Amino acid sequence: MNDKKEILPDVTLDQLDPALQQAAGRAGWTILMPVQARGIPCLLAGRNMMIQARTGSGKTGAFLLPLLSLLDARKNQCQALILVPTRELARQVWQEAETLFGEGGLRAAAVYGGVGYKAQIQALKEGTHIVVGTPGRILDHLIKRNLSLKTLKVLIFDEADRMLSMGFYPDMIKLKQHLPGHALQGCMFSATFPSQVQFIAGEFIRDPEFISLSEEQVHVAETAHVYYTVQGMDRDRSLIRIIEVENPASGIVFCNTKSEVRYITTVLQNFGYDADELTSDLSQQQREKVLERVRKGTLRFLIATDVAARGLDIPDLSHVIQYQIPEDYEAYIHRTGRTGRAGASGTAIALVTEIEKITLGRIAKKYGIDMEEWPLPSDKDVENIVSERLTALLEARLRSRDAQIVERSRRFIPLGRGLAENEEESAIIAMLLDEYYQQVLHAPLIPVTRQSGPDSGEDPGRRKGRSRRKKRRY
Repeated sequence: MNDKKEILPDVTLDQLDPALQQAAGRAGWTILMPVQARGIPCLLAGRNMMIQARTGSGKTGAFLLPLLSLLDARKNQCQALILVPTRELARQVWQEAETLFGEGGLRAAAVYGGVGYKAQIQALKEGTHIVVGTPGRILDHLIKRNLSLKTLKVLIFDEADRMLSMGFYPDMIKLKQHLPGHALQGCMFSATFPSQVQFIAGEFIRDPEFISLSEEQVHVAETAHVYYTVQGMDRDRSLIRIIEVENPASGIVFCNTKSEVRYITTVLQNFGYDADELTSDLSQQQREKVLERVRKGTLRFLIATDVAARGLDIPDLSHVIQYQIPEDYEAYIHRTGRTGRAGASGTAIALVTEIEKITLGRIAKKYGIDMEEWPLPSDKDVENIVSERLTALLEARLRSRDAQIVERSRRFIPLGRGLAENEEESAIIAMLLDEYYQQVLHAPLIPVTRQSGPDSGEDPGRRKGRSRRKKRRY
């Protein structure tokens, strides 16, 4: 990674080329947002970048607008590939591209899983300069030769950390085999740059520079402090929804009482998560058994009180979740200090009611913590993210099957169609999907202390999953 190159000055809208100004006008821009003012000149200069930017910061325009200058509309070939984590984001990026490019000659196509291939194949056959899509579906089109990247110039990763949490790492590595041999301009956007995101950047982008919108340099070794406002009677269900969406690789869930520890352990286990409790009531033998799993990194969620977790050192812990905030302000610091250690990046999450939010605000003020509020995921949010994650995993598994196995499974297509059409029998399909989802996402992870990479058998995307949302600060 190179952060020693000359820092380019930010640009204003009226300093851009007239064609770019016209495109910005089509999108209704009156000024450039910070990520655009700082990022656009770097991309126009052909630099390889890692840009720290959250959802809603204007990053989509920051990487789309320069394409008007970087690509050749006269050549009816794929010249830019934009990888995104979800169908929704693929559609959003494509729609913004349509607005910015207008009649300028550049064409974009969106490809993503969970829908049919026909319209996507037609769009690719008609010729497109920019392909926006999820790694799995793009890989499908590459394997089926509906898409070629031989003329690719620019490779962009949008929301890279979320892409890993969705389980796309294996597909991304396979997709790399289809990239051309010539040098590409690469740019990666991510809310944070923990080690696994940096690893992916190193795999795809040569000697990237860092840009942070908040400070002169990106701090990759930091703990993000966030909170969700919950209803007291719905705290347990809220916890499950947060875990389902965030998909933490590993974490400690802190409770204030031993009875809450036992209850939350049972709740997580009932939802299929690998969880165990640590309280002062455990026998020494039971305690050592739990601690041994913690030390080996084979326990995904440890549920504990402050007393039980005192002095506990867990390497590579991605999340600390405070199911209840402590009465002692200093205990908040001790709890959150369990993550983001030894140069790693971590996330500290607190669940608070409206009344408890006052106490959390006092803690933030006392210790100078930048606390962000994230909207609580709804049941529909969980349904959407889990469905898309599972679809990506199933499509990846289908790609790995040989022709004979695919042929063998065709005999069940009529049965599957019949079960899906019958509302009562569709519960059978739901059961099978749930069992597979439990198997691939809720099983104990490979210890994160092992070397990460395509040959290690480990998926860095399973280590830490974060969703970026609009926030409110204290």
